Amino acid sequence: MRGFETDQLRTFVAVAESGSLSAAAPRLFLSQSSVSEQLRKLEARAGVPLLTRGKRGAALTPAGARLLDYARRILSLNEQAMAELRGQTLDGELRLAVTDYFRPGEIAGMLRRLRDRYPYLKLHVTVMKSAAIEAAADLDTFDIGLSMRLIGARGPEARREGAARGGTVLRREALAWVAAPEIAQAPQPTLPLVLLPDSCSLHQFVVQLLMRRRREFDIAHSASGVAGLHLALAAGLGVSCLNTSAIGPGVMPVDAADASGWKLPALPSVEFYLLAPRRGEGEFIEQARQALAEQFG
Repeated sequence: MRGFETDQLRTFVAVAESGSLSAAAPRLFLSQSSVSEQLRKLEARAGVPLLTRGKRGAALTPAGARLLDYARRILSLNEQAMAELRGQTLDGELRLAVTDYFRPGEIAGMLRRLRDRYPYLKLHVTVMKSAAIEAAADLDTFDIGLSMRLIGARGPEARREGAARGGTVLRREALAWVAAPEIAQAPQPTLPLVLLPDSCSLHQFVVQLLMRRRREFDIAHSASGVAGLHLALAAGLGVSCLNTSAIGPGVMPVDAADASGWKLPALPSVEFYLLAPRRGEGEFIEQARQALAEQFG
C-alpha cells in the first residue's frame, strides 16, 4: 500500500489551518488551482472526503480531522529526520519575546510546530509590547525578540522606526481601521478609539496621526493586550487600528462597511521582524534565529 505524499499533506495542513484554499495558497507559494489539485489527489489516495468547501472557506470532515493530527506528526518527523542528518538540531533553552500583534490566531500553532520539529528545544515565550521589546534589545531580558514596526509612515514616528531598521523581516501586513459591524456602519462626529495603553507604539502613532489631521477623537477604552482589544471591539466599544492578521472575529475593516462618513486618514503598513543579533551572540542563538525565520516567515 502506498503512503501519503508529504507535499499533499503539507497542502492539506495549510488549508486546514488557514481556513480556505485562497488563504493557504500564498503560504504555500502555490496558485489556488494547484492547491485544489493537491487536495483532490490526497482525497483520492485517502479514499474519503477530507474537506468540505463553501462560501465561508474549507472545513474538515470527520476523516479530515483524524488525518490532520497524523499529517502534522508525519511532517514533523520528516523535518526532524532531515535536520538530524544535516546536523541542524536545536538543543538548549531559548527565551523568545513576541509582540502580541503577531498573528494572534496562529501563534500557538506555530509554536507547537516549532516544538514538534525541535523536540530538544526548551522554549520560553513572553508576549510583550513592541516598544518594550525594542527597548530591551541590548538587555538580557530575552534571547531573541520578534517585534513590529511601521513602514511608509511620515513624521517623527517614521524617524524613530527608521533608526530601528535592521534584523530579519518575517512578513508585512496592511493596517486597517476596524470595528464591530454595527459601529462601522454608524459614523460619529467624535471617533471613539479602542487602543492599547499609551506605551504601545501603535497607540502613539494613531493618536499623533489623528491630531495632525485634526480629527476629533476620544479614547473610549484602553485594553491591556490584543486579546482584550478584540473583546472590546466585538462588544461595540469603538474603533481601532489593527494589522490584517490581528483582525479577530466579530470585527471588520471600517472601509468595508462603506463608512466614508468616519473621515479616517489612510494608514501605513507594518512589518514583523526578528531583532538584529547582539554582539557576541552564540552559535545556538544564531541557529535558533534561522529556525524562527523559517518557521514564522
